Amino acid sequence: MKKIGLIGAYDKTDFILYIAKILSILGKSVIVIDTTMTQKAKYVVPVINPTRTYLTEYETIDVAVGFKKMQEMKDYLGLQEGEELQYDYALVDIDSPETFEDFNMVEAAANFFVTSFDLFSLKRGLEILSGLKENIKMTKVLFSKNILKEDDEYLDFLSIKYKVEWEKEKIYFPFELGDQSIIIENQRASKIKLKNLSAQYKEGLVSMVTHISPETSYSEAKKALRVAEKGV
Repeated sequence: MKKIGLIGAYDKTDFILYIAKILSILGKSVIVIDTTMTQKAKYVVPVINPTRTYLTEYETIDVAVGFKKMQEMKDYLGLQEGEELQYDYALVDIDSPETFEDFNMVEAAANFFVTSFDLFSLKRGLEILSGLKENIKMTKVLFSKNILKEDDEYLDFLSIKYKVEWEKEKIYFPFELGDQSIIIENQRASKIKLKNLSAQYKEGLVSMVTHISPETSYSEAKKALRVAEKGV
């Protein structure tokens, strides 16, 4: 199983579910693990009887809520010591330094720092990296209507004291208000519908999938996106 960290104070729940949907269409088994303090997945993903910790299925994706350590999940599933979760990918939504450590994201296959450029997202997001004891490579995932060089340089300035090594390639989401409207509609319908998202947002999703799954070509990820757009 490949563990993927989606790190930051920025609201990532729907974004992660959309990535998971495309990966599942590509034939990958995926679990989304919401370790965040707000546990937004509890409110976005439909479930009949939510408890403190639970695992539910949502559009061929498994979603775990309330678990603070990977071992808690293994105990919940009745796995023996040394057994791994039976998924191709675990997408872990993280918003605290404690869960970064407790889920041992240092050993993740890839870590992404997801942020917009408001000061809360930037500074609170970087606090998550404050406990890093060794250099960790991360890819920036930047949400903004207009991506400015100065914004990226400011992020570099704020993070200079942390043990993070930024990958050269960045993933941009020129976030539009129309995208937010579609996300809200999806939440109300309890469906993952990608068709009406902006072309830029969908391009960002394809880029994320090819970064998470390097064996997947751009054309394969694009084809899976088109399938997802049909609501399959």
